[in-house]
Amino acid sequence: MTTTTLIDQIGLLYTGDPEREEVPDAALVIEDGSVAWCGPAAGAPAADERVDAGGRAVIPGFVDSHAHLIFAGDRTAEFQARMSGEPYTGGGIRTTVAATREAGEAELATHAYSLVREMRAQGTTTVEIKSGYGLSVEHERRSLEIATTLTDETTFLGAHVVPADMDADSYVRLVAGEMLEACAPYAKWVDVFCERGAFDGDQTREILSAGLKAGLGVRVHANQLTEGPGVRIACELGAASADHCTHLTAADVDALASSGTVATLLPGAEFSTRSPYPDARRLIDAGVTVALATDCNPGSSFTSSMAFCVALAVREMRMTPLEAIRAATYGGARALRRTDVGWLRRGARADLVILDAPSYVHLAYRPGVPLVHQVFHGGLLL
Repeated sequence: MTTTTLIDQIGLLYTGDPEREEVPDAALVIEDGSVAWCGPAAGAPAADERVDAGGRAVIPGFVDSHAHLIFAGDRTAEFQARMSGEPYTGGGIRTTVAATREAGEAELATHAYSLVREMRAQGTTTVEIKSGYGLSVEHERRSLEIATTLTDETTFLGAHVVPADMDADSYVRLVAGEMLEACAPYAKWVDVFCERGAFDGDQTREILSAGLKAGLGVRVHANQLTEGPGVRIACELGAASADHCTHLTAADVDALASSGTVATLLPGAEFSTRSPYPDARRLIDAGVTVALATDCNPGSSFTSSMAFCVALAVREMRMTPLEAIRAATYGGARALRRTDVGWLRRGARADLVILDAPSYVHLAYRPGVPLVHQVFHGGLLL
């Protein structure tokens, strides 16, 4: 027998639905794990159970569309060196690779699960998880197999950097061939770190094209450290998202604006590396769909908090609170090409957060304060 749950006394409901983003004095009904109804409280239908939101705000669960959670080891020393003036180059990835290869499967799985649990407690109900700290056929496959136990959104990132014991051309052939073949059954997406010191435009295109042929969707680490071809390759190949987008030319912005590729911005990386922030205002004004994600990883952005990224986006990237919450929910869902999450409307999965605040604006207004009161995932209270 189906049980329905009414959440009422919602002070402000942010739906994420472009047709009706904000509903004051609202209510919402959950049935079979999905949103059955939402709107003004005065028109709410009867339900079997009731949750009193007590005037608090309700938002969709955060959709974190870029995270690196399968790893071992610690890079505190690297962070401390950066805070003392050393620049970020991405070279520390190999440190994590060494630790990850040495770790047992149970250790990796336990650590990744703890990070997902940490994310859920902070309101993230959908997370994408990448490989990329194995850099061998065996270790990349292992990472993705673990990731599949935690999320449906798994990304093969064998092309993170070139391992120290291989030359670039040989490694690209391995990634696009044997490694991809082993990893594709555990992956939904393929990704490449297209950047100086990692993979150039031709190498990126070769690997992504192989991933497409294997039936994977495309994502790209693009234009984080310098201007480069990453964004334009992402748009050319129909990527779901180009991630970082820190150093963009006018042609890059035009390509994003005229494509279906989402610009996923990762302000936690700029915060942790003392680098220039992406110009979100420029992208939004050009009509580009923007997402926010944590980039949770041990080297350049070791945060699991989407709320923190929302606050950074408002303070440092000139986004309004509405634009930031939209990017952290609806935008993230677009970056994963999902229509069942990231918003609260009839038929969507009942992933929602009751904030201990009267408005989502408090996520930026009160940075660093734990404002999550309750989290529902698929209609179930976590």
